[in-house]
Amino acid sequence: MKSSRLVAFEALYKIFYDSAYSNIALDKALKDIDEDKAFISALVYGVVERRITLDYFINKYVSSKPKPKILTILRLGAYQLLFMDKVPVSAAINESVKLTKEIKQDYYSSLVNAVLHKIDNDRELPEDLSVRYSVPESLINMWVKQYGRSTVEEFLPCVNEKPPVFAVPNTLYVDADELLYELLCEGIEGEVIDDLVMITSSFDLSKSRAFNNGLFHIEDLSSYQCAMVLGTKAGETVIDTCSAPGGKAFTIAEHMKNEGKLFAFDLYSHRVKQIKDGAKRLGISIIDADINDATVFNENMPMADRILCDVVCSGFGIIRRKPEIRYKELDSLSSLPETQLKILETSSRYLKAGGTIVYSTCTLNKKENEKVVNAFLSNNKSFTLIEEKTIFPSKFGGDGFYWAVISKNEN
Repeated sequence: MKSSRLVAFEALYKIFYDSAYSNIALDKALKDIDEDKAFISALVYGVVERRITLDYFINKYVSSKPKPKILTILRLGAYQLLFMDKVPVSAAINESVKLTKEIKQDYYSSLVNAVLHKIDNDRELPEDLSVRYSVPESLINMWVKQYGRSTVEEFLPCVNEKPPVFAVPNTLYVDADELLYELLCEGIEGEVIDDLVMITSSFDLSKSRAFNNGLFHIEDLSSYQCAMVLGTKAGETVIDTCSAPGGKAFTIAEHMKNEGKLFAFDLYSHRVKQIKDGAKRLGISIIDADINDATVFNENMPMADRILCDVVCSGFGIIRRKPEIRYKELDSLSSLPETQLKILETSSRYLKAGGTIVYSTCTLNKKENEKVVNAFLSNNKSFTLIEEKTIFPSKFGGDGFYWAVISKNEN
């Protein structure tokens, strides 16, 4: 049977050198594993998240860049030393040396041992923000330019924190206090925050009675607030143009008291199925989920009272959930604003006079946020900006998020 660290090593190697997504690589690695899943997950996500910091320490004590497999082992060992207090130093080092032998790299065992011992004696992080928080310098520079250094220094510590988990009560059946009671009866601890339940203990979603009975869905606080700011009412016609996996659609439908019609779309059939399955579990009947390309005008689309336009984006607001996003090359994202503007302009054509459209992203990048909205308003004089908000990640709050509430003039 493979050791836990070997399983983590194999997943990390695929992520770093085969360009695998961390969640997919980890899911495959854990498929036939019964023990230490939490430890393996912590190792994989932690090493991906802290790669810049780990490499800073490793590079201080190696004369040339190690072979990919050895670098992966050194990152694993360094992460345990620097960021896993419950792992004894001896275990972090000795198990890393053992790992070199498990993968037939015995020749490098003395190097691994020496480098990790030196890192153990040198744990002080530099003042450099990129190294301290393991965020590429290019991304930090962009944030500082757009939002100011003090704002960036305030939210940076949160990008490596474990994100809080929020349960949105299905208000067709329960409120937040009633949901908390149901969860406590299952041994799941939490507290009520802003009409949601912040879950404060570990739990298996698939085994939760309250979840399987449709009493809640999981959604980030910022995403929930975005859905609520749309201001839907019972009986209205609503479109969610880029809906999957459906969290905002569920929140909106529940706020509408399951009265009216909510059209939820995505580009891919398997993601549409996610929406349908979620709505069925929650007992929501007003959601009509289907495939649709949000960039192309659909003449069969109904006219809507309200539209949520949560567009594809760079995702820089959710890097604590998807750590590899931080390493995206900024130049590779240059075409996103054009696509985002196209989705917003296409979606706006389905809005009734006097209606409301919310443009939103889960990124922190004004080129994808304010500049897209400004371009839309410049091209469409019959629309007026009502509210604009940027949310930065916080320890007990939501992810980084942006929304703009826009109304279509009556005349």
